[in-house]
Amino acid sequence: MAKVQTSSSRPYHIIIFGASGFTGQFVVEELARTMSEGPNGTLKWAVAGRSRPKLEKVLEQAAGVLGKPELRAAVEVLVADVGEPDSLAAMCKQAVIVLNCVGPFLESMQLNYDSQAADKGLYIVGSCGFDSIPADLGVIYTRDQFKGTLTAVESFLTASAGPEGASIHDGTWQSAIYGFADSEKLRNLRKKFGHNPLPVVGSKIKRRSALFYSSEVQQYAVPFMGADPSVVKRTQRFLHEDYQETPVQYGAYAGVGGAANVAKMLIVGVMFWLLVKFSFGRNLLIKYPEFFSFGYFSKDGPSRKQMEGSSFQFAFHGEGYTEGQDPSQGPPNSKIRTLVQGPEAGYVATPITMVQAAITILNEPTALPKKGGVYTPGATFARTTLVERLNKHGVQFSVI
Repeated sequence: MAKVQTSSSRPYHIIIFGASGFTGQFVVEELARTMSEGPNGTLKWAVAGRSRPKLEKVLEQAAGVLGKPELRAAVEVLVADVGEPDSLAAMCKQAVIVLNCVGPFLESMQLNYDSQAADKGLYIVGSCGFDSIPADLGVIYTRDQFKGTLTAVESFLTASAGPEGASIHDGTWQSAIYGFADSEKLRNLRKKFGHNPLPVVGSKIKRRSALFYSSEVQQYAVPFMGADPSVVKRTQRFLHEDYQETPVQYGAYAGVGGAANVAKMLIVGVMFWLLVKFSFGRNLLIKYPEFFSFGYFSKDGPSRKQMEGSSFQFAFHGEGYTEGQDPSQGPPNSKIRTLVQGPEAGYVATPITMVQAAITILNEPTALPKKGGVYTPGATFARTTLVERLNKHGVQFSVI
């Protein structure tokens, strides 16, 4: 991604890899909506995956949904398979940016490929969907809006559904299963970085209990189990070490609703925790996602009507010191509240954030970190206009 111009050897600005997957199909639709936002008002792009017929079907579906019959002829189809490294290399050589919809990659990528990416001037940016752009950029937005030195932020995620209810595709469920199963490996991996603790400025943030009633969102809440806390911490480390900015402490929580929802969550949590430890248990969880999640996860994923009626909201509560105040002298003396809100998180907001992240890289290469490497969204986009771009596309950042 060192150069943002297409060339004879790299004919595409963007290739969507995994375009025929459940999330990938919606990324295709979102990119098709924003083709005029590329460099010089144009965007050359292609879709890639294992099955040409499935990819062609996705393009036909997108053409129908968007009323763009010309889409099928305008977008190239490339065959690439994770099981065939040569096909992946051939695909990557044709694009300025590859939007990866195949699977998550976080700390292991940084540990294994950061120096190689830096040597080649490439930017590898993980967590560019709902995990973790709203949280990571939300903390940075809160810091930028705070008049003084922001020292700590807590976020509270809530989601709402329309009359059709809500559902999440079981691909997310499977990621959670494998993530919990490999949690010990992840802890050992993080130790390999050998980082010194970040300095704590101001009062040390207090960790909340495993289940509590949150006055901030007026419902019961639990610690957020996704990637956001680790991603935000990696961003704050980068901003502190490379830009000498004051690191912001971060706590992430998710609202779970009233007592009935808490009871369901406890039942699901106990079953999940007992089964995920063993291979036969993981197989049961994978085979019957609807049963073990009270119907919240399904193999079909949400319908378009369910997605249209769903939304998310991140409430950020920050504290710090006003301009001229010495953070070493007493507790914080100022607070701020900000909000990041948007449409359904997994398959509407995620395609928006992914596509706008790619378009930002294409249009603002000089605002990226000075050298290539493996980065978080916050480290990559802290000095770009990504927040402003997201505001125009329905993922809105505001000060309360």
